[in-house]
Amino acid sequence: MEFAEAIAIAGKAIGAGLCMGIGAIGPAIGEGNAVGHALDGMARQPETADNLRINMILGCAITETTGIYSLLIAFLILFTL
Repeated sequence: MEFAEAIAIAGKAIGAGLCMGIGAIGPAIGEGNAVGHALDGMARQPETADNLRINMILGCAITETTGIYSLLIAFLILFTL
């Protein structure tokens, strides 16, 4: 294995790791914020718990797509470049 090839492999690994690390921060903060506020709303008005729960789950599912996209990009970096 040549030195340039080894550097390219290491660069791909570092790039994929950064892609996943940075790409996972946003969904984690967003989902934590959404769930925290939904639970706060459920505690204040228990009669709206069903509506809040449905909206919270939908919001978390939409937010999680960002993490899935970053996983896809990380795989593309690792296996196609």
